[in-house]
Amino acid sequence: MFKGIFTALLTPFYKNNKINENALESLIKYNLKMGVRGFYVCGSTAEALLLSTEERKEIMKTVKSCAPDATLIAHVGSVNEAEAIELAQCAERLGYNAISSVAPYYYKFSFEEIKNYYYRLAGSVELPMLVYHFPSFSGVNMGISEMSEFLENDKFMGIKFTSNDFFTLEQCKSRFPDKIVYNGYDEMFLSGLSMGADGGIGSTYNFLADKFVMMHRLFKENDILAAQKIQAKVNKIITILCKIGVMQAEKEVLNQLGLNFGECRHPFGTLTYEQKQIVAKEIVPYVKPL
Repeated sequence: MFKGIFTALLTPFYKNNKINENALESLIKYNLKMGVRGFYVCGSTAEALLLSTEERKEIMKTVKSCAPDATLIAHVGSVNEAEAIELAQCAERLGYNAISSVAPYYYKFSFEEIKNYYYRLAGSVELPMLVYHFPSFSGVNMGISEMSEFLENDKFMGIKFTSNDFFTLEQCKSRFPDKIVYNGYDEMFLSGLSMGADGGIGSTYNFLADKFVMMHRLFKENDILAAQKIQAKVNKIITILCKIGVMQAEKEVLNQLGLNFGECRHPFGTLTYEQKQIVAKEIVPYVKPL
């Protein structure tokens, strides 16, 4: 159920800043056609930390309604633990398959405080918990000794590993082979697979999911050279996204595909006309049409 390709869904907004549920439904159908296993809902890519609690619940409800048979992981993380628990319980009521959370950030909590947050959150529902490890954004870096504190517990299904520390990723799989480890950095997907990742959760999957599904299949078939060629093509696109602004450009790709995804919420900036032209000329032609 949990192995394979999971799209970290973007959130579409109307010009009035309201969530565009129709566009979200179209994106979900588009991704299912490209072969994704399921969705990571309300994560970083969804601008979750710029959304209200009610908006996050609304998105979780919409996704479940549109993809009732897909495997769904709800990111419920918040520095406000009460909010995280409320969202986790909402995900459970909706019938999600798992919850996930980034480590509590900003206040430089001790590992013991972070561990207690995760255990209380995991204990608030019957769903399995996926730890979201993203040290470059959360400021919380964990090695294998800290990760073992979670992976040796049955409540924790695994880790979303958004780091280039593939040594630690490999240790997680070697010591806990029954746990799920997802590669997080899209540009290093094949590297993560080579060190034992069970699949990936990524933002560029929103419009490049077919490329990652194919890479995953080729890797399992031992056709590494063919997989490397696809990774190289994907990385050319990611290089362009990084120069423009990843999430803003990702939304623009979907806009140009015909989905009304609008813009990212402030304080994110908006793309210039010239940047949109780069998306049109250098990215969209290489994306599978709707």
